[in-house]
Amino acid sequence: MQRWRGLADIPEDWGRSVVTIGSYDGVHRGHQLIIRHAVDRARELGVPAVVVTFDPHPSEVVRPGSHPPLLAPHHRRAELMADLGVDAVLILPFTTEFSKLSPAEFVVKVLVDRLHAKAVVEGPNFRFGHKAAGDVEFLIEQGKVYDFEVEVVDLYVRGEAGGGEPFSSTLTRRLVAEGDLAGAAEILGRPHRVEGVVVRGAQRGRELGFPTANVETLPHTAIPADGVYAGWLHVDGEAMPAAISVGTNPQFDGTERTVEAYAIDRVGLDLYGLHVAVDFLAFVRGQAKFDSLDGLLVQMAEDVKRCRELVAAQER
Repeated sequence: MQRWRGLADIPEDWGRSVVTIGSYDGVHRGHQLIIRHAVDRARELGVPAVVVTFDPHPSEVVRPGSHPPLLAPHHRRAELMADLGVDAVLILPFTTEFSKLSPAEFVVKVLVDRLHAKAVVEGPNFRFGHKAAGDVEFLIEQGKVYDFEVEVVDLYVRGEAGGGEPFSSTLTRRLVAEGDLAGAAEILGRPHRVEGVVVRGAQRGRELGFPTANVETLPHTAIPADGVYAGWLHVDGEAMPAAISVGTNPQFDGTERTVEAYAIDRVGLDLYGLHVAVDFLAFVRGQAKFDSLDGLLVQMAEDVKRCRELVAAQER
């Protein structure tokens, strides 16, 4: 799959394509409906399928300081899109200047002049251009002028998550923040993932017999609620069952919020400086401060046992 950052990266000889545009944070099951439809239509027309997305999130430029927690960084979204059959991902730098493009200018500059759209696939509430003035109806009219089709796909899937609310990135972020990782996984179609580089912490876990990877998460990452979770620690393509702690470590009067993962039954791991991923399977318990260090150790052993059971059951 080709990955372009900015319009200038698109090959000069790029031909017609099927395009879908959106933030697509998380590439959740609703997003997957739209992207798969775009891919299927591209195959029917014999042209590539292209996803157009933005960095940073448009809200950060339009309303500075409002950047939402991210469910997946751009490289992860690209991986997920590639799995769906997408041929190219275009990440447009969302600047103040870019935000001022009118809907008509956006159509010409992006869809017509550079991507030579043959079809555009979007959800029913798609908005674009300066002050989100463009909508699906406007896009359809532009398609008649510039010779591209517009297909609208209902992305609203429902399940048990959020009490039956339509699946969305906003709902997923809320469930992650509340620690409802089962609900988030139902929407995403996979466990919620946090990525980052392993850095040196206080090394208390090592002293207590549970050495953890202290993950310095990427900016704006959606971090689950404080507590202990079962999941996996991904290192160099290997998924290791893990007990994961999120919080400030109140037992030792900590103040900095961290994500730490203990690779269950693994010894001698040296992960410092490595980029790793942590998948959250299930909530085990909330963060707590114990009366004694012995009490903490007993609970940690119970946590690891419970996490081992939960991961094993999922893998079965």
